[in-house]
Amino acid sequence: MPIRIQEKDFDISAEIAALRKGDPRVGAVVTFLGAVRDMNDGSQVKGMTLEHYPGMTEKALQEILDQAQARWDIYQTLVIHRVGPLLPEDQIVLVVATSAHRGEAFAACEFIMDYLKTAAPFWKKEDTPAGARWVDARVTDDAAMARWSKKSI
Repeated sequence: MPIRIQEKDFDISAEIAALRKGDPRVGAVVTFLGAVRDMNDGSQVKGMTLEHYPGMTEKALQEILDQAQARWDIYQTLVIHRVGPLLPEDQIVLVVATSAHRGEAFAACEFIMDYLKTAAPFWKKEDTPAGARWVDARVTDDAAMARWSKKSI
């Protein structure tokens, strides 16, 4: 399954090996791994909780992956996104794209991640010394997504 929303952690090496297995066409594997930081917007982050809307989230992610498949000559994609409570250094998201050549895989991986940050229905609440706060999308995330707008989702 190219999309998994889950609370449990994942093994990046095992996920990549499973994605590549039995496909000798693959000459490039590009990954992005997102992790919880201990600081955000100048405040300490003790932890965070990620929420999503089941069904809606998977549909939105599938649309993003379909768009990446339509734009680039890639073979496989994988998105694993964790939800629930997380601590600094915990893995949040894994995006993987495979192709014959690195350029296609890099572009697809970056596109998928840009859309995940702005268009996927996830909600992030950080636990800070001043209390809990919901995190909005960053202007820089919107700008990163805007560069793909010629064929946006």
